[in-house]
Amino acid sequence: MANVLPRERQLAVLAALVDGNSERAVSRMTDVSRAAISRFGLALGTGAQRLHDRLVRGLRCELIQADEVFSYVGKKQARVTEKDAPGIGETYSFTALDTASRLVIAWRVGKRDMETCGPFIADLRSRLLVMPQITTDGFAPYIATVAEHFGLSVDYMQTVKNYRTGSYRGPDHRYEPPRDPFITKHTIYGAPDAKKASTSYVERLNGTTRHLLGRMRRLCYAFSKAPEHHRAAVALHYTYFNLCWTVRTLRVTPAMEAGLTGHVWSLEELLDAIMIEPAGEKPQPQPLEHRQPAAPARPLPGGRGFLRLVTAPTPALRRPTVQPDPPPPVAPVTPAHDAPPAGSVQLDLLSWRPKPRAPEQLSLFPEPPPE
Repeated sequence: MANVLPRERQLAVLAALVDGNSERAVSRMTDVSRAAISRFGLALGTGAQRLHDRLVRGLRCELIQADEVFSYVGKKQARVTEKDAPGIGETYSFTALDTASRLVIAWRVGKRDMETCGPFIADLRSRLLVMPQITTDGFAPYIATVAEHFGLSVDYMQTVKNYRTGSYRGPDHRYEPPRDPFITKHTIYGAPDAKKASTSYVERLNGTTRHLLGRMRRLCYAFSKAPEHHRAAVALHYTYFNLCWTVRTLRVTPAMEAGLTGHVWSLEELLDAIMIEPAGEKPQPQPLEHRQPAAPARPLPGGRGFLRLVTAPTPALRRPTVQPDPPPPVAPVTPAHDAPPAGSVQLDLLSWRPKPRAPEQLSLFPEPPPE
């Protein structure tokens, strides 16, 4: 007969895991063996992924930010050898966030390459019903995968951060102040709103992830030792964040703001849902509706979208600014002794000029008067 943890111990282990503790720390806190915690965490992550696939689908998110957060499994990439199993070394978690609700729509764990980016964008596409505006960093594979799954009509912009390059590195070069311009934005497809294009919210999510997921903390020994356990921990964290974590600025959970649930889930409710969630079908892509643009627009026939008015043309189409001609110089005011005589016709002071005077010979030593 299998050894099953009591429910009180299960809740204690779950609470410690989602609060950013490592497996050894959870073992000391709950008096449960590390091997049992590892197996239980793997089961929690598997059920969390199934629960996410059932709940998070059919979304009408209009503004999406995507980014990837770094971690590693087993060892650093520089120490990986050919004898190591696949998945050992550097690992990135691709994440797509809804800006309005802070809902984590999709994630994908793997290497930072096309093989991971493609399924990640495909998973994001399968959960949406509205054509969104997408903002990512300057990672090149995004361009091809976004065009493949969303088409060339999607509003897609990349924001690139210009970090310092070169041989100079200060004592704290990782946290040096930004340069000017630090962020540059590039339109890739469509006509996105540059004022709304940002990756600030998803980067803030990365900070919360490193705080609540001990496996992703830097300069510590809580990193994952196996790829499947790392994927399970990431799935458990993002599911907990969507259903149980209250966003301070929204005062509700992301799932409540997105309309997926009507209350804040407790750990007991999350545990029960994860442990009984059966394996189901993955969401399938549905036809995307065109969102109503904020700028002046005219709908195209047949529901094919909108003809929008682009107020700010691209730099290549922008006409050069014509500088106005400088004003004519203003003549100086004529002194009083050069004014026209009284009784004469009044002239315009700006057009009147005094007549030249005949030269006069002046003597410094005048002649004495005759006797």
